Amino acid sequence: MITKATTVLRDYFGYDSFRTGQEKVISNVLSGKDTLCVMPTGGGKSICYQVPALVMEGTVLVISPLISLMKDQVDALHEAGIAAAFINSSLSTEEYRETMDRAERGEYRLLYVAPERLDSTAFTNRLRSIYVPMIAIDEAHCISQWGHDFRPSYRNIRSIISIFDEKPIVLALTATATPDVREDICRQLDITEANTVMTGFERSNLTFSVIKGQDRDKFVKEYVKKNDGEAGIIYAATRKAVDSVYEMLRKSGVAVAKYHAGLSDVERQLEQDRFLMDEATVMVATNAFGMGIDKSNIRYVIHYQMPKNMESYYQEAGRAGRDGLDSDCTLLFSSQDVHTQRFLIDQSQDEGRIPAELEKLQSMIDFCHTETCLQKFIITYFGEKDVVACGRCANCTDTRESSDVTVDVQMVLSCVIRMGQRFGKTMIAQVLTGSRNKKVLEFGFDKLTTYGLMKGRNTKEISDFIEFIISENCLSVENGQFPIIYVSERGKDVLTGKVKIYRKVSVVTKQITNDDPLFEQLRALRLNLAQEAGVPPFVVFSDKTLRDMAARMPVTDEEFLEVNGVGLSKLERYGKAFMNEIKSYTMEKA
Repeated sequence: MITKATTVLRDYFGYDSFRTGQEKVISNVLSGKDTLCVMPTGGGKSICYQVPALVMEGTVLVISPLISLMKDQVDALHEAGIAAAFINSSLSTEEYRETMDRAERGEYRLLYVAPERLDSTAFTNRLRSIYVPMIAIDEAHCISQWGHDFRPSYRNIRSIISIFDEKPIVLALTATATPDVREDICRQLDITEANTVMTGFERSNLTFSVIKGQDRDKFVKEYVKKNDGEAGIIYAATRKAVDSVYEMLRKSGVAVAKYHAGLSDVERQLEQDRFLMDEATVMVATNAFGMGIDKSNIRYVIHYQMPKNMESYYQEAGRAGRDGLDSDCTLLFSSQDVHTQRFLIDQSQDEGRIPAELEKLQSMIDFCHTETCLQKFIITYFGEKDVVACGRCANCTDTRESSDVTVDVQMVLSCVIRMGQRFGKTMIAQVLTGSRNKKVLEFGFDKLTTYGLMKGRNTKEISDFIEFIISENCLSVENGQFPIIYVSERGKDVLTGKVKIYRKVSVVTKQITNDDPLFEQLRALRLNLAQEAGVPPFVVFSDKTLRDMAARMPVTDEEFLEVNGVGLSKLERYGKAFMNEIKSYTMEKA
């Protein structure tokens, strides 16, 4: 059976061997074992049910909560010559009936359905007449109340398994599951815990960094400009922040899209399609975007604000580099982010979940302040033991010079104390710059000895410096309607000269990929072919495939099939066009 699976992998998907964990999962399900598969985003979970679907008789049922992911995956399967369809709310009544009629006739190898569809008795009655050898449950953490994205509709899955005359094999798949969540998934779906396949949470092609106390807008603008043409996602916690970053980039001439719940369904779909089709290279979005996006060529993810928990962060950051190429994940931290997330948690409708959510938020805050390896912090959080430092993240490779800023820190701390430790950073910054602001004068702060101590700098610079002092735990922020800053115990030690504070120079933005003229030509050809076919460019070929193609420069069918990610269907459909482009490039260089 596994030999047949390997042949399917090569002929349909263009890969010579399985990735870590894939073969074990496929071997499990082909031998009839219910299995939990835990792989990081980009680890190749979809292959774990798509390959068995081509080995088994019947139609594999894939339960997925994400309409956009269903469409992307069905498009990609069609491109590979595999019969597949989806059932969700985007279909008309006529389209739904036609799809179900074809499913009952056994015309599909895979049928994707939204979990909410399982609430329909009419649907489940029709499902009984389809031979379903396996049910694959994507985003399986949604079944657990301990998960970060619990969905009540997932609880119906267990009852669906029992409607068939012959029980289907169950394969649950997730990228972000702590030990408690893994245990809960197995319990809910009656999966023997020994049949859990975990490949580890490390993403070796991702470089993580956390940046504190820097001008976020300036960093984003410079970063996007340096990586012009590369696809990236910028996540923000609120609609207001999304709109602000979007406008900043749009005015800078960036091909940018935006996505949040304040847009209409039509607007969101249009913006999403622009990004998928590479018409917009940058997407600015709240966490409402991306969970169902299968776009493989995202080279960077920037978190403009800190997310609410590690699960959300790793899932969102993990949308970079799904094709296996080196990619960047940057989090821009501000102390205000903590209050934003606490406010959002307090607004959650299920009050019983608030204590657990606050505990998760604290882990996220700890991540932003750790000086140890960032990748190690993440994968230790998900329950892995004996983790070694990655050697790639910003903390592991930081060689920036430090300068002694103790005197400047003392000026700020002293000003905070003289102002009564009952104001926020804006007012503190105004006093230090010597502002003649009405409120500054009303409070008599112009009479303080610290008034105008830093008048050589502007308010923004001092606000950023205050953020740095907060990140160094010398200042603390009191929760409430208005964040009030006060001097911490460590700050008192700085004031008395017991502790010195050093600050590293600002992080400089970098270019992620090296220029390659042939790759750029192949990328342009891919875009044209994708537009003709009406599919996203990454569905034609991934960036990883194009990079390999540019390195190998194949000019015969045999050579083209050697390229990573090229199967027989893709050779037949696109081989001639890409080989002609390579020949043309070679002749120009001759």
